[in-house]
Amino acid sequence: MKNKNKIRSEYLFSRELSWIEFNKRVLEEAGDKTQPLLERVKFLSIFSTNLDEFFMIRVSGLKRQVFSEVNETTSDGLTAQEQREFVYQELCPQVKEAYRIFNEDIIPELKQNNIRFYKYSELDEDEKTRLDKYFDNEIYPVLTPIAMDNVHPFPNLVNRTLAFALVLDDPETELREDKVSVLQIPGNFPRFLSIGKENSNQYILLEDVIEANASKLFQGMEITDCYAFRITRNADLELEEEEAGDLLTLIEEEVKKRRLGVIVRLEVEEKIPDKILNFLIDDLELDNTEVYKVDGPINLGDLMYLYRIDKRTLKDDGYMPRISSFFLEEDDFFKAIRKRDIMLHHPFYSFSSVTEFIAQAAEDKNVYAIKMILYRTSGDSPIIKSLIHAAENGKQVTAVVELKARFDEENNIIWAKKLENAGVHVVYGISGLKTHCKLLLVVRKESGKMTRYLHLSTGNYNPVTSRIYTDLGLFTCNEDFCKDASDLFNYLTGHSKQKFYNKFLVAPYSMRKSLIGFIDNEIESHKANGNGHIIIKANSLVDDKFIFKLFQASNAGVKIDLIVRGICRLRPGIAGISENIRVISVVGRFLEHSRIYYFYNNGKPVIYSGSADIMQRNFDRRVEMLYPIEHPKIKEDLEEILHLYLKDNVKARVLNSDGTYSRIEVPINEKGEKEYFNVQEYFVTQVKKKYLVESKKEYKKRIKKLKQRKTAQ
Repeated sequence: MKNKNKIRSEYLFSRELSWIEFNKRVLEEAGDKTQPLLERVKFLSIFSTNLDEFFMIRVSGLKRQVFSEVNETTSDGLTAQEQREFVYQELCPQVKEAYRIFNEDIIPELKQNNIRFYKYSELDEDEKTRLDKYFDNEIYPVLTPIAMDNVHPFPNLVNRTLAFALVLDDPETELREDKVSVLQIPGNFPRFLSIGKENSNQYILLEDVIEANASKLFQGMEITDCYAFRITRNADLELEEEEAGDLLTLIEEEVKKRRLGVIVRLEVEEKIPDKILNFLIDDLELDNTEVYKVDGPINLGDLMYLYRIDKRTLKDDGYMPRISSFFLEEDDFFKAIRKRDIMLHHPFYSFSSVTEFIAQAAEDKNVYAIKMILYRTSGDSPIIKSLIHAAENGKQVTAVVELKARFDEENNIIWAKKLENAGVHVVYGISGLKTHCKLLLVVRKESGKMTRYLHLSTGNYNPVTSRIYTDLGLFTCNEDFCKDASDLFNYLTGHSKQKFYNKFLVAPYSMRKSLIGFIDNEIESHKANGNGHIIIKANSLVDDKFIFKLFQASNAGVKIDLIVRGICRLRPGIAGISENIRVISVVGRFLEHSRIYYFYNNGKPVIYSGSADIMQRNFDRRVEMLYPIEHPKIKEDLEEILHLYLKDNVKARVLNSDGTYSRIEVPINEKGEKEYFNVQEYFVTQVKKKYLVESKKEYKKRIKKLKQRKTAQ
């Protein structure tokens, strides 16, 4: 087994290190001085919050393996301990670069644009008085300093909250006694406190105000040192579903435990003395590879607050998502969908068409049932309101809710209870499998018989993230698709053992085998015709078996283009193995989230879309679904979308054989000018052009109707 893993490690990248390379590309966006300032702030925030999740889930998993003395190497040839060490080596320079960008680029430019952070010492006396009063009246009653000595153990600090380590001395004693106290900074206060005039964008950090007033907590003592730190804990839920009598209660209990999981990272101020740092390391039972020193305010993730500032010149140009012409021409969604399949490319096409379709179904007296799979949605979702309204209108409403959607468990529990209280049939999926596919089925009585309408999506039914994620959504009333959807709902909600479907590829049953089969077919087609081509757009490429099948296709001469946003374990460019494989990643204004599987098939393309990435969990431990694209025009559209992504030379990076990513060389035209192409901005520009044309059409329609009305009068 060791030799086998060693051989495989030459072909496969470490999953963790590949993810770190992805987040490095996010950091590059923060460092790109050609971008608007607040967009750079946004990417710096995303970089930081991505790291939080990485530590809470992936690094915590490695730590569990080390503690459990699991010494086996994974298919990348590394043990868990080796991966932890590599993570530290790779992340330290990235964290240092993030703070260099913050200190040298972001802060000065914010100041130039009248957005400024002040230290307490820089404030005038009036501002100090106002903030001191705020501290005395609001913050002081909440704070609880915890002494650290033989009587008081280290406090159970909540995951990802800031804290101070304070060193105290009693001035009444001759000898200096360094007593240590820990003070957790409350997370339910705003971190950015406004100073000066309202909406002046002048701020001071909450921790600076607390530090300036901390002596009030230690009467009779002198504070000699005060340093901020932050811990990150394991947040992966460990569920024993088979033994759970009530999955909802089980997850509620596990979410509470998450606040006090095993510590996997300690962030400290760079200037912290070794004596205090070693004290924290010892008391928290950490090793040096779990400590990250930062030159600035801990947790840059909170910078997303600044993105709310209404300064359009500091952000990307705005645009209005387009309403599909099929829905503009026909107010009735059911009539529009009956005419033909309709594909929406979000966020360039408005997600409002989806929410309005559900709202119309909730009101329509001919609609008998609505069935929906909900993985994540926004807190105040119009979709939830429509489902509740539909149930109150006497319709049969079923919601398959995935309670285990990571970091959305609490939100999902809240609105699952709301749905249940309104009379919606809420189902929590299948034990042992996470339900990740996205479907909406509406049953309507038309001309004396039941007709089904279906919406299939690559993304969550979340109106908020639909504005920043690229996703695909298909409206159809194709009978084969609708029958498969009904069978899939019966599998999820009842005891159906449905494993095979007419059109859908469903995991954990047929998806892996079918996709492998398509690759085999492309290999055979290439042998016969010499034109084999596979294009896959996904978020992650991790599964070993799938990767080795792609190697087989490459070795047979099939051209393979992979558009993988995040983790890619496949090593391209290996002679005799993967020289025909090109991998790019697009990290830009929108989060790439759509999945498309394309097989050229000698000029008769086979195209699938859906919610599944190329990961073992998606194939084997989730209920996933891919659906075929059959409408000729939609096939053409998706083929064009894929080729446009492959053309990007601004936000795309190409994966090298050593695991690093490089910018793509920009071609030069006949005039000697560089031809830049940013695929996301291209879609935005196309939307703006079409929106103007359609607005003119709508205007002309309204004028025509007014003239007809006047003539009739």
